[in-house]
Amino acid sequence: MFHLAQSLYDQWTRQEEYSVLILGLDNAGKTTLLEELKSKYLNNYSKLPSSRIVPTVGQNVSTIQIGKIKLKFWDIGGQDALRDMWDEYYLQCHAILFLIDSCDKDRLNECSETLKNVISDDKTEGLPILMLANKQDLQIETKMDVAEIKEVFNKIAVNLNASDSTVRPISAITGEGVDEAIDWIKDRVILNKSNRPPILRK
Repeated sequence: MFHLAQSLYDQWTRQEEYSVLILGLDNAGKTTLLEELKSKYLNNYSKLPSSRIVPTVGQNVSTIQIGKIKLKFWDIGGQDALRDMWDEYYLQCHAILFLIDSCDKDRLNECSETLKNVISDDKTEGLPILMLANKQDLQIETKMDVAEIKEVFNKIAVNLNASDSTVRPISAITGEGVDEAIDWIKDRVILNKSNRPPILRK
């Protein structure tokens, strides 16, 4: 009887953990976003200054607590040579944050083609995908507004369930829009857990 009670208790006290990939071209702000998440949700964490953030070669990983669940974020390098490795993570993840550099119009087509490759992979089928128009805090002539970015990426999103994808503005530097993005991801991974069950952690 004790072992049964212990087993039931262990199941009851386990936390659901969901893995979220942070993808996008190099210099889109993926590592800066992860730093902002850590500073917002981890006690006593001091965010790295922008001058010390370097391009990711490989991955950066951090887990945060959001309500009753954990979200494990994987910041994966976005250089062209590293994108071929992204698909190694797809089966283990529960959602994707895809960052777009709002100030880099010259690479917008490359960015959209990269996202098409992500969603055309069978292993990402059914995953919530949140497209984030980053660097909205910058006041420069080349900056695209969210409506302009949506024109491009909504055409890609028609291949996804409308409730499982959207484009939102953020600034990974100032934190504007980050909380709303994380709330969206949290709600979607929970709604999608029959398709992608979470990992249960003690």
